[in-house]
Amino acid sequence: MNIEHLITPYKLGRPVLTGSGKEGTYNLCAVDCPVLFTHNGKFMMMHVGFDGTGYQTALAESDDLVSWREKGVILRRGANMKWDSVGMAGTAILMEKDLYGGNRLIKWQGKYWIMYHAYPGEGYEAGSAEVGLAWCEDEELMDWHFVGEPVFSWKQGAAWERGGLYKTDLTMHDGIFYLFYNAKDHETGSWTEQTGMAVSEDLIHWERPFDCPVVPVTKGAWDSKFASDPQVYWDGKEQQWVMFYFGLGNLSACEGLAVSKDLYHWTKFPAPILTIGGRRELDSIYAHKPGIIYHDGALYHFYCACRPHMEGDPCDNGGEFRCITAARSEPWE
Repeated sequence: MNIEHLITPYKLGRPVLTGSGKEGTYNLCAVDCPVLFTHNGKFMMMHVGFDGTGYQTALAESDDLVSWREKGVILRRGANMKWDSVGMAGTAILMEKDLYGGNRLIKWQGKYWIMYHAYPGEGYEAGSAEVGLAWCEDEELMDWHFVGEPVFSWKQGAAWERGGLYKTDLTMHDGIFYLFYNAKDHETGSWTEQTGMAVSEDLIHWERPFDCPVVPVTKGAWDSKFASDPQVYWDGKEQQWVMFYFGLGNLSACEGLAVSKDLYHWTKFPAPILTIGGRRELDSIYAHKPGIIYHDGALYHFYCACRPHMEGDPCDNGGEFRCITAARSEPWE
């Protein structure tokens, strides 16, 4: 398995986006779940913010992938129905999935599309989440409309996903939509998270080809408890699909990789490709939740970094400083 061109060993070492620490903002406590794409000549980052009650989704924009400015909240608490009224975590937006194509945003049926998940209870990921769908015709990407009810739920899933759904990834290939998602087997206590897949022709009606995960955990390995947060791309250099994901097991949360020829059957690389940093470093607790984009000869690997809260940090997520940072395949200038 040739993955050398997919490795991003050069860490920026500082946040590119943080929580605000300001009461009344969507990102009071933390930011999380980066999704990178390009639109109208700008780099864009969809991400979620946590304010102690639930997730809300926002956009940031950049000219260079390093300096980011907030654009605004796009999926706001209470904007739709009761099932997603606590918060909406947008983690998949329809875009081109050529790894070297710059993640250009695309339309389907004249609209842009986001998939998001929502937890029923207040607090940090409280309860069993389901997945919703929203669309937009606004070129500024600020005016989103909701399909309404969940379009994908753990209620129709097998036992391994009955604890609820997490982050989704959306790929369109040969006229078929592929939804990759991680789910947990129990709502509370010590649970296992694994990655599954579903297919659709209309983004509304989804079918699971398998009753089992397509990227399961591996007993006794670095990802023996979690194999989560998939991000899927077509790697034209090796003529294969690649999935970036994070694992948790006998190490802390780190990033990993799996490959496939057909989007249905996946082979995992046995070791993590991005690991946590040393004591007091930005990612000393977790280096996880990948957001990938290629630009100007370099592969950029954005991720959520966590370490213990320190004096002077702009926000505090229950004693943890949780932010978004980046690594890349080439040294930083």
